[in-house]
Amino acid sequence: MYPELMLIPMREELTKAGVQELRTADEVERVITTQAGTTMIVVNSVCGCAAGRMRPAVRAALHHPTRPDHIYSVFAGQDKEATERARGYFTGQQPSSPSIALFKDGQLVHIVERHQIEGRSAQMIAHNLIAAFNQYC
Repeated sequence: MYPELMLIPMREELTKAGVQELRTADEVERVITTQAGTTMIVVNSVCGCAAGRMRPAVRAALHHPTRPDHIYSVFAGQDKEATERARGYFTGQQPSSPSIALFKDGQLVHIVERHQIEGRSAQMIAHNLIAAFNQYC
């Protein structure tokens, strides 16, 4: 009935896990270009694979002791400019929602795209993220 009200729990699922939302293109630009260390950006969405696989995987991976220094999300279809700017840094990748990108000192070092989320369990995706955390963080 009111689709914008449906997005609040989808956003809160990540923010309650410590993921900070980026709502503008300028915010995305700032965190990618000025922060040292590792930065994870989650492209959140309303699709079923985000709800059943991606968000639970991110929450599980964030319990691992080795994790990115900075953790953010953009919401595809809602925060359009922020999502577009984030995707502009996913070099060589097609736009994908949901997806998860890991940067080290502003350089993309790992990405999990939609085709790597669909058909995989949240546990498999979490293991993928944890392996990337162990390698780059």
